Amino acid sequence: MKLRLEDNTLRLRLDPPEVTAFQTTGRLETVVPLGLTAAEALVYSLERDAATPTLTVQTTAGRIRVLVPAATADAWAGSEEISLRGQLAVAENQLLHILVEKDLGCKH
Repeated sequence: MKLRLEDNTLRLRLDPPEVTAFQTTGRLETVVPLGLTAAEALVYSLERDAATPTLTVQTTAGRIRVLVPAATADAWAGSEEISLRGQLAVAENQLLHILVEKDLGCKH
Protein backbone atom coordinates (compact mmCIF):
# COMPACT_ATOMS: atom_id res chain seq x y z
CA MET A 1 0.00 0.00 0.00
CA LYS A 2 1.37 3.36 -1.03
CA LEU A 3 0.81 6.59 0.86
CA ARG A 4 1.03 9.93 -0.88
CA LEU A 5 0.71 13.26 0.88
CA GLU A 6 0.48 16.38 -1.23
CA ASP A 7 -0.77 19.79 -0.13
CA ASN A 8 -4.19 19.05 1.40
CA THR A 9 -4.59 15.53 -0.02
CA LEU A 10 -3.94 12.13 1.56
CA ARG A 11 -4.00 9.28 -0.94
CA LEU A 12 -3.64 5.52 -0.47
CA ARG A 13 -3.12 3.21 -3.44
CA LEU A 14 -3.65 -0.54 -3.18
CA ASP A 15 -2.45 -3.13 -5.68
CA PRO A 16 -4.79 -6.07 -6.46
CA PRO A 17 -3.42 -8.44 -3.76
CA GLU A 18 -3.82 -5.65 -1.18
CA VAL A 19 -7.42 -5.04 -2.28
CA THR A 20 -8.08 -8.76 -1.78
CA ALA A 21 -6.38 -8.73 1.63
CA PHE A 22 -8.41 -5.67 2.68
CA GLN A 23 -11.61 -7.36 1.51
CA THR A 24 -10.74 -10.47 3.56
CA THR A 25 -9.32 -8.94 6.74
CA GLY A 26 -10.69 -5.40 6.76
CA ARG A 27 -7.28 -3.97 7.62
CA LEU A 28 -3.97 -3.17 5.98
CA GLU A 29 -1.00 -1.63 7.76
CA THR A 30 2.41 -0.41 6.65
CA VAL A 31 5.30 0.48 8.96
CA VAL A 32 8.00 2.80 7.66
CA PRO A 33 11.07 2.80 9.94
CA LEU A 34 12.44 6.33 10.29
CA GLY A 35 15.06 5.73 12.96
CA LEU A 36 16.87 3.13 15.02
CA THR A 37 13.96 2.24 17.32
CA ALA A 38 10.41 1.02 16.75
CA ALA A 39 9.12 4.27 18.25
CA GLU A 40 10.77 6.13 15.36
CA ALA A 41 8.44 4.85 12.68
CA LEU A 42 5.51 6.06 10.65
CA VAL A 43 2.61 3.62 10.71
CA TYR A 44 -0.29 4.05 8.34
CA SER A 45 -3.33 1.85 7.97
CA LEU A 46 -6.56 1.39 6.07
CA GLU A 47 -9.32 -0.03 8.24
CA ARG A 48 -12.92 -1.16 7.81
CA ASP A 49 -14.85 0.27 10.76
CA ALA A 50 -18.53 -0.36 11.50
CA ALA A 51 -18.71 2.67 13.82
CA THR A 52 -17.41 5.16 11.23
CA PRO A 53 -20.18 6.95 9.30
CA THR A 54 -17.94 8.43 6.55
CA LEU A 55 -14.46 8.00 5.13
CA THR A 56 -12.18 9.73 7.61
CA VAL A 57 -8.65 10.02 8.96
CA GLN A 58 -7.48 9.74 12.56
CA THR A 59 -3.95 10.70 13.56
CA THR A 60 -1.75 10.31 16.59
CA ALA A 61 2.01 10.69 16.93
CA GLY A 62 3.60 8.50 14.27
CA ARG A 63 0.29 6.98 13.12
CA ILE A 64 -2.23 7.71 10.37
CA ARG A 65 -5.44 5.67 10.26
CA VAL A 66 -7.80 5.88 7.29
CA LEU A 67 -11.18 4.54 8.39
CA VAL A 68 -13.81 3.34 5.93
CA PRO A 69 -17.42 2.60 6.88
CA ALA A 70 -17.89 -1.18 6.82
CA ALA A 71 -20.63 -1.25 4.17
CA THR A 72 -18.67 1.13 1.95
CA ALA A 73 -15.48 -0.92 2.35
CA ASP A 74 -17.23 -4.18 1.49
CA ALA A 75 -18.99 -2.76 -1.56
CA TRP A 76 -15.86 -1.02 -2.88
CA ALA A 77 -13.45 -3.93 -2.41
CA GLY A 78 -15.74 -6.33 -4.26
CA SER A 79 -16.62 -4.00 -7.13
CA GLU A 80 -15.09 -2.51 -10.26
CA GLU A 81 -15.19 0.94 -8.62
CA ILE A 82 -11.67 2.39 -8.50
CA SER A 83 -11.84 5.18 -5.92
CA LEU A 84 -13.24 6.10 -2.55
CA ARG A 85 -13.28 9.83 -1.83
CA GLY A 86 -13.93 11.86 1.27
CA GLN A 87 -13.14 15.14 2.96
CA LEU A 88 -12.27 16.04 6.52
CA ALA A 89 -12.46 19.53 8.00
CA VAL A 90 -9.09 20.40 9.55
CA ALA A 91 -7.43 23.45 11.09
CA GLU A 92 -7.98 26.96 9.84
CA ASN A 93 -11.15 26.15 7.89
CA GLN A 94 -9.32 23.90 5.43
CA LEU A 95 -10.33 20.54 4.01
CA LEU A 96 -8.20 17.42 3.86
CA HIS A 97 -9.11 15.44 0.74
CA ILE A 98 -8.99 11.67 1.28
CA LEU A 99 -8.58 9.31 -1.65
CA VAL A 100 -8.31 5.51 -1.56
CA GLU A 101 -7.65 3.91 -4.95
CA LYS A 102 -7.20 0.53 -6.51
CA ASP A 103 -3.87 0.61 -8.37
CA LEU A 104 -4.84 -1.92 -11.03
CA GLY A 105 -2.15 -0.94 -13.53
CA CYS A 106 0.76 -1.10 -11.08
CA LYS A 107 3.83 -2.76 -12.59
CA HIS A 108 6.32 -2.15 -9.75
